[in-house]
Amino acid sequence: MATKRLGPVGWYLTAAASLVVAIMIGAMVGPAGPPAWRVPLAFIDHLPFIDIDSGVSDSEWAIIWQIRMPRVILGGLVGGMLAVAGSSYQGVFRNPLVDPYLLGAASGAGLGATIALTVGRSATESWSFDPVVAVAFIVSVVTVLVTYLVGGAFGGRAQSGATLVLAGVAVVSFTTAIQTFLLQRNVDRVQEVYSWILGRLSTATWADVTLVLPYVAISVLVLMLHRRHLDVMRVGDDEAATLGMNVRRTRLIIIVAATLGTAAVVSVSGLIGFVGLIIPHMIRLAAGVGYRRLIPLSLMIGGAFLILADVPGRVLTSPAETPIGVVTAFLGAPFFIVLLRTRRIGP
Repeated sequence: MATKRLGPVGWYLTAAASLVVAIMIGAMVGPAGPPAWRVPLAFIDHLPFIDIDSGVSDSEWAIIWQIRMPRVILGGLVGGMLAVAGSSYQGVFRNPLVDPYLLGAASGAGLGATIALTVGRSATESWSFDPVVAVAFIVSVVTVLVTYLVGGAFGGRAQSGATLVLAGVAVVSFTTAIQTFLLQRNVDRVQEVYSWILGRLSTATWADVTLVLPYVAISVLVLMLHRRHLDVMRVGDDEAATLGMNVRRTRLIIIVAATLGTAAVVSVSGLIGFVGLIIPHMIRLAAGVGYRRLIPLSLMIGGAFLILADVPGRVLTSPAETPIGVVTAFLGAPFFIVLLRTRRIGP
């Protein structure tokens, strides 16, 4: 393909430019604040050693910086992390249909949020931080841990990606059953729970960004350092082992890193689908399948995608908002159907 001739530097510059443009567009759109065309001028005005008349008042700048920008930055972190985790999971399991939620991170987070919003709400009202985020993160991590232990118990020393996938299906079904039971007994909380499950960035603050940033940074760093291992694992477990790789240990490290990052972002954003599934495929089609390039491009393109996907939700049903999970599903499902139709997907 002609697009692959850009080379690594060309693709990195293109992805970085896309992310910057997406951040600017995200900062320009909102129900209140200055005219959109003045927002770039406001950012330029706040650069060191630059003083121009942007026409943006202090109150309007507060709207941009305190309301819009946390939402934009959090969207970038969530989208980038989900895309990186999705591409890593697809490499580890050598399955193009794998997403970051395969081993139960999403179902665990959903169960944790349901517990916090229903049976645990009265017990956590005095907490100094959001109990939904904390419980969703903890239960998400525990769910993936249970999945891995179950897969190890039944896979034995020959534990494989297929065993973990089957264990994930079983554990996800179990957590979903518990969540359904809790919702049935707390029908007054159903709307609140589903509002969380459908994904939202509308309540984002700088505190949320600060909370998830360390997890995302550590997870992405670990996965970046294992790009070569992911390329080797594409040939199969046995072949990778003959090349000197400890396949089981490498798989565990990658799963732990991807899971921690996914659990962190999902706990503050809710369940946002398709990002970790379609973004890696888009990059493979355009830039090639090598993980040395795929992981960093997934981080930038995934962040840009989710920032832009959040924009329609702000304006489609104004003054109300469309959940971002609905928007990503609306955009992602047709795209993935096209990928399946052309049969050009692969790990």
